[in-house]
Amino acid sequence: MNVKLTGQSFYKNKLLHKGLEFAANKSGTFMAGTALVFSTLRPLSILATPKTDRENKKLACAKSIASAGINYTIIYGLTNLLAKGIKGIEETPSKYLKPATIKKMQEAGKPLSASKKYQFIAQLYKLGLGVVLAIPKSILTCALIPPIMNKFFKNKKEIQSDKIKINRQNVNNTPSFKGLNPISKSIGKTMDNPVMQKFADKFKDSNYAMHIPVIGDILATGAFIRRTNKNKKIKENRKQVLNYNAAISTGLSIGVSYIADGLLNKPTEKFIKKFSEINKGEPKLNKYIEGIKIAKPTLIMAGIYYLAIPLISTFWAERIKPVNKHSKIS
Repeated sequence: MNVKLTGQSFYKNKLLHKGLEFAANKSGTFMAGTALVFSTLRPLSILATPKTDRENKKLACAKSIASAGINYTIIYGLTNLLAKGIKGIEETPSKYLKPATIKKMQEAGKPLSASKKYQFIAQLYKLGLGVVLAIPKSILTCALIPPIMNKFFKNKKEIQSDKIKINRQNVNNTPSFKGLNPISKSIGKTMDNPVMQKFADKFKDSNYAMHIPVIGDILATGAFIRRTNKNKKIKENRKQVLNYNAAISTGLSIGVSYIADGLLNKPTEKFIKKFSEINKGEPKLNKYIEGIKIAKPTLIMAGIYYLAIPLISTFWAERIKPVNKHSKIS
């Protein structure tokens, strides 16, 4: 098999196509799932941080485990509901949208789902879910740090007889709908709104796949720091370092992610062009391209936040300013 054929087989790979379609249709779940996978390596990066107090590293690991688990568990079920609603609109637009809305959003010679305006509003729902849930997720993350510390990071001398029981709720059950899907109907009304249409027209070409998660990260970090300061189960002399760790992680991750995203713009455009040429005639080509645009910032942010940044943030969190007498490590 020659190099050219090998390259074409990659672009035509069915698994790749399914992955890109999944990223487009269930972008929230794709982001949460990617974070969950990368988060399994984050504790290793944190624990490998040199010259850093062991207890502070344990707290950072507990925060990482709690955050990733909650993020996927909550987002998975709710995103499935939204994805079903949006899919209903894509399959039968006339059932949920006014003719004037379809005419205004649809691009010549393309299905409605390929319209940039439509994609923007659809992804605003899917990715925006993370922003809406940012504060509740942070509150739960903060609350779970002490139990996780007890379960996974307790010293032998500190082990108590009480066992922590965590009942996992099955969020995979999504209700089925007959006739008009109420979620599709609700989303359709939003798309019919002239204000939303103008908003989509203004931002359809923006890097919203990066901007929306960043807004969620900023909100989540702020809420986490606030809840940490109020959490009586976390030692007072550990809160400052834990908060610095969260702030540094978020700040560095956002900055480096935008830089990396910008540097990869041209390579991504070339990839999309070649992908489109090789897969010309594929009925779901527009959906695959949408998936590429979602996967790119997701993988960049996950790789930076979960692998590169933890070691740096954990190291510098203890060194931002001298520790006073009241915050000495005991």
